This record gives sequence, structure tokens and C-alpha cells, in this order.
Amino acid sequence: MKRPRREGERPRRGGAIALWVVLALMLVWAVLHLRDIGGMFAAFGEYLQYKFIRRALAVGALVSLCASLLGVTLVLKRYSMIGDGLSHVGFGALTIAMSLGFVTAESLPEFLPTGLRGGIAALCGGIAENPLPFTLVVVVLCAFLLLRVSERSRMRGDSAIALISTSALATGVIVTSMTSGMNVDVYNYMFGSILAMSASDVWLSAILSVVVLTLFVLFYPRIFAVTFDEPFARATGVKAGGYNLLIALLTALTVVVGMRMMGTLLISSLIIFPALSSMRVFSRFRSVTLCAAIISVTCFLVGMMLSCVFSLPTGAGIVAVNLVVFIVFSAIGAVKG
Repeated sequence: MKRPRREGERPRRGGAIALWVVLALMLVWAVLHLRDIGGMFAAFGEYLQYKFIRRALAVGALVSLCASLLGVTLVLKRYSMIGDGLSHVGFGALTIAMSLGFVTAESLPEFLPTGLRGGIAALCGGIAENPLPFTLVVVVLCAFLLLRVSERSRMRGDSAIALISTSALATGVIVTSMTSGMNVDVYNYMFGSILAMSASDVWLSAILSVVVLTLFVLFYPRIFAVTFDEPFARATGVKAGGYNLLIALLTALTVVVGMRMMGTLLISSLIIFPALSSMRVFSRFRSVTLCAAIISVTCFLVGMMLSCVFSLPTGAGIVAVNLVVFIVFSAIGAVKG
């Protein structure tokens, strides 16, 4: 006696077959191009002799690891687009910070004392020269604001993200159009330029990444509880509001340090893709988290290799690799169940 077909079973089986066909074609292509793949690895090995390449690999791996760990929590809480929203806020803050470089003592109101005008101009010049700290403060404040608005008002979380992110993006565009001479820097931050990171950017990114990883590991049990069942966590005495603020803070830090690598337009993909790929195969929180971390770091390394060997944009190359991995894991997950 045959088992009766459940509703929706045939489309699922058809989708699994289609995905496996794609996977088989990819494997055939890889076998036919083994020599080219070996040459690509050899070419990338030559790039590793440069210090700035090794520096970019170290920072990028740390940022990718942070983004993947937080991505699992954000996706499960249905708050995955906060990364995209905060990246737009970061873009607006960056344009404002860089536009402050055009502020001089002569352009300030004359009724201010001369020493005060010189101090303000020097402060603005320092912010423009190193805009990441200023951007970090603004993005963290907006992350807290997003959380408060979604919790204490009638506005849903996605609506609050759309409101704040589009306003910040519009502000950045207006500032860029009104300030001449900063289009190149804005382009680098919009689409990412990890190989052009300064020494101060590298140290700041590395320190913030270590802080994010440390806090995530220390508070992992509480983050796990708040992610899966927040009402139950509150009932057991867990201060869910404080841990939600911690998640928002870690996300803001990750977005800021990742903007230089992926750009403001692509940083959210670094948060979402690894989590979604690992969820295609695994169902336990710890397994999903570990798999997402491995996927994220691996995709970053492969994307960097493609970027160096074929002169591709780094951020776009990493997203393309993540997309391929998502297709492969979707095929495995479809066949698995």
C-alpha cells in the first residue's frame, strides 16, 4: 500500500531535483577546470606577500565571524533588516563626518571668539580625517532608538527601520550633493574598499571585533534564551530588555566595522546570508551558529581570493560566493527533508 502523497510534496520534490541539478552542474564545472582553480590559488598565494593583504584578511575574517554570529539571532528574532537599516544610518553619519572637513575658522560665525572658532575647526578636521568613531556613536544611538521605538510605540520594527534608514540615506545624499570633493571617499564607503583601510581603521575594526566576540560568548546563554522565547525568559528573571540592547549594540558595532569591508549597501548580506544558509541544513541553535560562522569566514576568504585574482569588487565578490553557498545548502536541505 502506497503512502498517500501529502499536500505540497510534489513541488518540494521537484524543487529538490532542480537544485541538485544546479549542484551537479557546478561540480562538473569544477572538475573540468581543476587546473584553472589550482592556478587561481597559486596566484592568490603571491598576493599574500603584501602586508596590506594579510591585514585585510585578518580584519575581514574577524568581521565576518561577528556578523555570522549575530545574524543567526537577528534572523530568528525576525529583525534581520536592522543591519541594512543601520548601514544606511552609517552612510548618513559618514557623509556628515567627512563634510566637516570643509569647516574652517573663517567659515564660522564672526561673533564667536577666535580661539573657539579655531578649536571647532580643528575638531571638525579630526572627525573628517577619521570618521569611524563618530559614525560608531551615531549608529549605536540609532540602534537603541530603533529598539525603543519598536518596543514602546505602535510602530512595528520593520516600519521603524524603514523610517530611520531612508531618512539617514536621504540626508547622506543631500550632504554629498552639497559638498564637492568627497565623491570618491563616499563611493568607497558605499561599496566597500577593504584594501584601502588605514592603519587606524584596521586597529579600530580589530578591537571592536574582539569586543563583539567576547561579549557574545560571555552572554551566549542569555542571548539564546531571549532569541527563542523572550516571554519565558522574562518570566524566569532574565532581563530581556537589557539583552536586547546588548544585541542592538553588538549589531551596531559589527555594521560599523564591516562598512569599510563590504560597503553600506552590502553589509547586511554579510549578516543574513550565512545564517540562512546554515538554517537550510541544521535546526539546533548551536549547530546553526557554528555552521554560519564557518560559512561566513570561508566565503570571505574565497571572495577575497576572487577579488585579488580577477580584480573584482571585494564586497560584491563575497556576496556572490555567499549566494552560491546558499544554493548548495538549499539543495542539501531540500533533499534532507
